[in-house]
Amino acid sequence: MLKYLSLVLLAVQTTLVIMMVRYVRTQKGDMFVASTAVIICEAFKMLASLAIILYQERSIHKLVQHLMKHIIDQPVDCIRMSIPAIIYVFQNNLFYVAVSNLDAATCQVTYQLKIFTTAVCSVIMLKTKISRLQWISLCILFVGVSVVLLPSTESTKGETLDVDKNRVVGIICVVISCCLSGFSGVYFEKILKGTKGSIWLRNVQLGMFGIAIGFITMGIRDGIKVIEKGFFHGYYSAVWFVIFLQSFGGLCTAVVVKYANNILKGFSTSGAIVLSCIISVYLFDFKLTIEFTFGALLVVLSVFMYSKFPMN
Repeated sequence: MLKYLSLVLLAVQTTLVIMMVRYVRTQKGDMFVASTAVIICEAFKMLASLAIILYQERSIHKLVQHLMKHIIDQPVDCIRMSIPAIIYVFQNNLFYVAVSNLDAATCQVTYQLKIFTTAVCSVIMLKTKISRLQWISLCILFVGVSVVLLPSTESTKGETLDVDKNRVVGIICVVISCCLSGFSGVYFEKILKGTKGSIWLRNVQLGMFGIAIGFITMGIRDGIKVIEKGFFHGYYSAVWFVIFLQSFGGLCTAVVVKYANNILKGFSTSGAIVLSCIISVYLFDFKLTIEFTFGALLVVLSVFMYSKFPMN
């Protein structure tokens, strides 16, 4: 039961993140600054990881010793985590821009390109061998996403030039984000496999660098706005819920990986795509076109194929 519960939980969490970010970024009135949300998200993830390490070490004194040993006494190893931290901060900022400019369903489908970029980076950086059927599934994925992004006659009749420009901005942000996600994910995996530090320790290190880099990014991009209106300007319950979903979404993935398998994880991703389309139709007046439906079906098929057939 726990296996299937974790599967459903991941599908719902993946869907809710896209939907809620789209919702809070399209509301009228004062908008929260996205760069501040990225900082808070990193802080929450770091605090959650610290709490888990504290539970494992059983005392604050041992927690401090653990952090001193793996962070202060090993600065070079710790600094290695600054690379994925920089990428994650940049990627999360791009995510907000993408969801602000694309409808939730299109964003959910297009983000599956990260499977393609992760596979390519795994082959290059980890020398992973991918089966022939998995390469075929990756090609189907690429074709499916391309079809989804093709402008349809139905969807472009009444669109203005500004809407077209926004869509292009959203697509560019998604593609860049997927490339960054592929590299950072594989780089992080390589560090985890090549060192003794636990995933929770690495998340603490990521959080440290992420918060620092997040403040630098915020200062460059939104410094004047934050000074004038305040760090928490525009925050309300839905925004905090979004940050919570993003911060603890990784825990859902960890549960699925531990209690389920890649096939079920593929079903979870496919379920999230279907849920996003259904909810978008009813909540965001999203219109299912022939192009989008065909492309989305190809993406769902590719995700299932990639998960079902193991690597060599």
